[in-house]
Amino acid sequence: MAIEALFFDVGNTLLFPSRDKMLQPLHARGVVPSEELVRSIERDVKQEFDAMMESQSAVDHGFWQMFYSRLLRDLGIQDDSVCADLVARTRTSANWCEIRPGTRESLLRLRERFRLAVISNADGKIAGILSRCGIADCFETITDSGIVGKEKPHPAIFEAALKSLRLNAEQSLYTGDVYSVDYLGSTAVGMQCGVP
Repeated sequence: MAIEALFFDVGNTLLFPSRDKMLQPLHARGVVPSEELVRSIERDVKQEFDAMMESQSAVDHGFWQMFYSRLLRDLGIQDDSVCADLVARTRTSANWCEIRPGTRESLLRLRERFRLAVISNADGKIAGILSRCGIADCFETITDSGIVGKEKPHPAIFEAALKSLRLNAEQSLYTGDVYSVDYLGSTAVGMQCGVP
């Protein structure tokens, strides 16, 4: 069956974190981790998280808890309240506000051939952030876990997104950044998926 629609994750796919907002609790302590350190830890934790998700039947949405626990450990900081603050900041859509140059233009080119939509684990406010970043109008629908009530990789959020476009899973391709959440979640409902 031919692909008719492309679905996109938001975080680390369409939009990226504002490091100033995300890491403010560290900056307030005079600690500014290098971008190289942050990216290295993110790569490592994604692999650990994927392995954990595949080996356990229970779904755990603790990626950011794992990420910030590791970052703080590597920085020599032991403070649970700082870790909790950092995790909370990643769950706030407004802090995912960095967009790469050319994103809108690429989406508009894709829209000439495919229907476009979003599936995001967010706080019910991701449509407003996409609008502020100038790309909300590129999508026919925006499915936000904060509204659906289920987060990826739960099948319900993918099914809600497919229903919003009145498409079968086989007619769609999903793009995200976390294997265990994006790839396993979307392919479990029959979608094709690309994860870098």
